[in-house]
Amino acid sequence: MLAKSKPYESMQHNELKSFYTLSQIVLSAGQFHSPPVLRHSKIPYYEVEILDAKTKKQICVVDKVHPSSTLLDIKHKFHKACPEWYPSRVGFRQERSPSLDGPYLHDSIIIQNLAVSSIITLYFTDLGQQVSWTTVFLTEYSGPLIIYLLFYVRLASIYDIEESNKSIRHPVVHLACFCHCLHYAKCLLETLFVHKLSGGHTPLKNMLKGCTFYWGFTSWIAYYINHPRYTPPSFGSRQVLLSLFTFLVCEAGNHFINVSLAHQSSPGNRACFPCPTYNPFTWLSILVSCPNYTYEVGAWISFTVMTQTIPVGIFTLLMTIQMSLWAKKKHKLYLKKCNTYMQSKSAFIPFIL
Repeated sequence: MLAKSKPYESMQHNELKSFYTLSQIVLSAGQFHSPPVLRHSKIPYYEVEILDAKTKKQICVVDKVHPSSTLLDIKHKFHKACPEWYPSRVGFRQERSPSLDGPYLHDSIIIQNLAVSSIITLYFTDLGQQVSWTTVFLTEYSGPLIIYLLFYVRLASIYDIEESNKSIRHPVVHLACFCHCLHYAKCLLETLFVHKLSGGHTPLKNMLKGCTFYWGFTSWIAYYINHPRYTPPSFGSRQVLLSLFTFLVCEAGNHFINVSLAHQSSPGNRACFPCPTYNPFTWLSILVSCPNYTYEVGAWISFTVMTQTIPVGIFTLLMTIQMSLWAKKKHKLYLKKCNTYMQSKSAFIPFIL
């Protein structure tokens, strides 16, 4: 009996072992497996090939460019490879223009938006010596302020001393100096504290053109108004005082419009066009899309009537033509952004232009 019981116990032990193994398999099948390790997808870096727009020769290749990089980032990397061309001097186009003109790509463009393949080709143009817009405006406006005062004190090198001492200045000469200096002093202060310039640059030759225009006309205007033989306006004090009042109103209107535009362009404000405020000087924006230009020209027309001189009249005419062109360009831009609101407005002169 004992000999027979051992095989039986061995068989029973094997069955229990098999049952235990089967139960472990069943239990393990019901358990949750640990989530697979996620592998980060590879970032598709780009290569930017920079060619000379004139010769189509390769200048350099900027490799490992992140998709979120901007064109300004490329300019900085290009400057490291070619130190003689700093970022503000670099102009990039995606296509080579036969005439080498046309708009350049903006610095804020994302590289990924330009990519058709892993290699991006950009055509480089040297924009020449560049200066900031703040420098341009400060230089253009400070010149007329100083030049006019030099003529006003009647330097011996400009006018005849004996003739200058004998002549008695008409009050309009002093008022003209006050108005002229007030205008350019306002422009300087607004450049420093009101206008929010984009921080962009412009070629040095453009600043030289502007300085030649403003400084040259100021010399011509100041020479005539401060000349010992200058004759006062035909209608006397009435003409002078009425023109002075209009000039001051236009200068105030231009200033408040500039302040309003600076406030409306602040972060968080989505206004895309000049809007009237509680200030009555801003209500002109109900009729025109560029009221600052309207006030500017109104001030110069008033100054022309007050001084009654040909140089001021020619300067005012040229300023009117230029500002009307700027106003039309801005008006078209406003029409694209805010078509329903801007259709009832004129660009520059109410109901006319």
